[in-house]
Amino acid sequence: MTFLSFWLLALLIIVVGLITLVIILIMRTYRRQATTGKEDLKGKIAIVREPLDPEGLVFYQGDLWTALSNSGRVEPGEEVMITEVKGLKLLVTKKAKE
Repeated sequence: MTFLSFWLLALLIIVVGLITLVIILIMRTYRRQATTGKEDLKGKIAIVREPLDPEGLVFYQGDLWTALSNSGRVEPGEEVMITEVKGLKLLVTKKAKE
């Protein structure tokens, strides 16, 4: 009789622990703020396609964007960080070399 109650108690503890874990994961998901649109672009890295002097084209996730450079002339192939979005133009700065 005690053997059966031990396994029943262990199973109950495991089930309660799993339910608690699922509830915690669901709560984390709902607390996280969704980022979409232009808020999601800030801080991302784009590749220069046409020289930015100060305006040119950059490539980000399959799309070409008009961009304005805050850090002077930037040559094609260099990486820039998106700092702001104004309408359909990206404001970018040259990515620091690591």
